[in-house]
Amino acid sequence: MLSSLLRTSLGRLRVVGFLEGISFLVLLGIAMPLKYLLGQPEAVRVVGMAHGVLFVAYVLLVLQVSLERSWSWRKALLALAVSLVPLGTFWADKKLFRD
Repeated sequence: MLSSLLRTSLGRLRVVGFLEGISFLVLLGIAMPLKYLLGQPEAVRVVGMAHGVLFVAYVLLVLQVSLERSWSWRKALLALAVSLVPLGTFWADKKLFRD
């Protein structure tokens, strides 16, 4: 299943969107509380870096897929905007990224 997703740019977008969404939730739900409630900033450094890399990959893949598939500017902008909201990339996978 995963190998078939990775064959297309849309499939790669879906995988990266899922990973980006997980990393965002881990950052907000685990790493940030560890930093601010328990004084352990290491988790934010590690998870924050991973999330940042995944976020950049997500943005680039949205741009690539939107050009390849001739998405409207609204659909592309919506796909980018939802990445700023927790659980947004999961919604995008269900509503925007399925053929």
